[in-house]
Amino acid sequence: MRLGNIRMLEGFAPVVAALCLAFAVSAGTQVQTTTTTKTGQSSAVVRVERGEVFAVEGNDLIVKMGDGSIRHFENISESAKITVDGKELGIHDLKPGMLLQRTITTTTTPKVVTTIQTVKGKVWYVNPPLSVILTLEDGTNQSFKIPKDQKFNVDGQMVDSFSLKKGMQVTATKIVEVPMSVTTQQKAVSGTMPIPTPTAEAPLLVAEGEPTAAPPEATEAPAPVKTSPTTTVSYLRVIALGVILLLVVWFAARFLRGKSST
Repeated sequence: MRLGNIRMLEGFAPVVAALCLAFAVSAGTQVQTTTTTKTGQSSAVVRVERGEVFAVEGNDLIVKMGDGSIRHFENISESAKITVDGKELGIHDLKPGMLLQRTITTTTTPKVVTTIQTVKGKVWYVNPPLSVILTLEDGTNQSFKIPKDQKFNVDGQMVDSFSLKKGMQVTATKIVEVPMSVTTQQKAVSGTMPIPTPTAEAPLLVAEGEPTAAPPEATEAPAPVKTSPTTTVSYLRVIALGVILLLVVWFAARFLRGKSST
């Protein structure tokens, strides 16, 4: 009778383990977890884009890029600033013809996140190499799946799950290393005002040939004598009298010549 009862109890052992598992899950797991992060050397890649302001429509910016393509930047924030010739300008301050330059710096930092989980307890039940039930420090039982190649520290010696016995005080440690990369970007936009186009103006003088020495200055010619109106009338009278005398002489000569011929 007693032997049968003992055998019945042995048959119920897996059921008891299942009950303990359910109890332990509800009670919570007393696993100490520490996480450390190791940061490697960062590397940076700088990319420069250049373009010319083609148009500004509201908060939209249209830029003609250096390769000739047209890019449309929509809904630029009012707080966004561009440094142009040492001045900070907003989207509404940009004018067609301005030359813009955007510098994009992409920094990649490698990191390794190491998570160490440690659990301490007394072996209550072991099912190598699959699972083990430990009695934790607060008196609760917790079931754990045994990872492949997991080792347990028993009195300073590392053993596998097949070496575990009920009542042993063990410490199990799980180390997980996850490599990752953290990437950040910084964008800086600067620009220059458009170069003003000079207005077309006719030159004052156009030099021809090599410069020569200036000729000596000529002496100033005497100013012509100005005649008054009265003097001019006197000259006319003299001329008229001379003409009359010549006519008188000419008629007298013809008269005398005709008379002598008769």
